[in-house]
Amino acid sequence: MQDKASLRKEILAKRSSIPPEVRKTKDGKIQKRLFGVEEFKAAKTIFFFASFRSEVDTFGMIRKTLAGGRRVVLPRVEGQNLGLYEIKSLDELISGCMNIPEPSVLTDDRKVTINDVDVVVIPGAAFDERGNRIGYGGGFYDRLLEELQKTIPIIAPTYDEQVINSVPAFAYDKKVGIIVTDRRVIRCH
Repeated sequence: MQDKASLRKEILAKRSSIPPEVRKTKDGKIQKRLFGVEEFKAAKTIFFFASFRSEVDTFGMIRKTLAGGRRVVLPRVEGQNLGLYEIKSLDELISGCMNIPEPSVLTDDRKVTINDVDVVVIPGAAFDERGNRIGYGGGFYDRLLEELQKTIPIIAPTYDEQVINSVPAFAYDKKVGIIVTDRRVIRCH
């Protein structure tokens, strides 16, 4: 079995090679499927990641969620952990760690914990149908999900090209429950 680092590199290269116009079409299909998932539809407070580089575009999803009157929470790198903050508009985002967009309004009334959200929408480099994921190697999301004190849906929007047969997983790796691609919705077991 390939190690995580080489798999990550291989799958990210594959993702980056998808032409922008094809990616845009796929993004639309992923958004439509995500908004059709029952757990997502029922959620009042949604944790998103702000996409960067060749990730599935979450900005349209965030905009639509905010327009629907639901709360949106985004992460901000704070040392070795992610601080979570509610945003009211995409205009509140600034370039943060590794140029990833993150919240700029950091007041106490905007600070949220992972246990305040109803659904987590999580990024990743690669996934398998059992819900194993390869992140970007920093462990930020594994540490964040470690703080969960309740069971909530963890959903990964990703291109179908990023779903592979098997992802190496360790005990500390947190799994996703639902993978939403441009071709299908996978309920992981």
